[in-house]
Amino acid sequence: QVQLVEAGGGLVQAGGSLRLSCVASGRTFSSYAMGWFRQAPGKERDFAATINWNGGSTGYADSVKGRFTISRDNAKNTVYLQMNSLKPEDTAVYYCARASRTWTQYMADEYDYWGQGTQVTVSS
Repeated sequence: QVQLVEAGGGLVQAGGSLRLSCVASGRTFSSYAMGWFRQAPGKERDFAATINWNGGSTGYADSVKGRFTISRDNAKNTVYLQMNSLKPEDTAVYYCARASRTWTQYMADEYDYWGQGTQVTVSS
């Protein structure tokens, strides 16, 4: 069983930055793509960013492209999401997820393990 634990959420002013981290249990972390999704109040869970198994390929939602950066450290079983130039519309619960494949994945159905989420609130 894989467990994912997110950290780094909080309250930040518009224009500020936060760095989310997600630590995975188990020995197979480096074999799978990882992703970040987010869910705002009253809305569906949306894709934010994805990274392939070795960090060589990444993908982003248009809404975060150029502001967010996903990265991973396979030696630490950790994936990160650096969020810069935050906007009030970025306010959401952010979820880390492990894909069932090695390459980047953009659909929630392609992910088989999920963390509990961490709240990010951006004030105007």
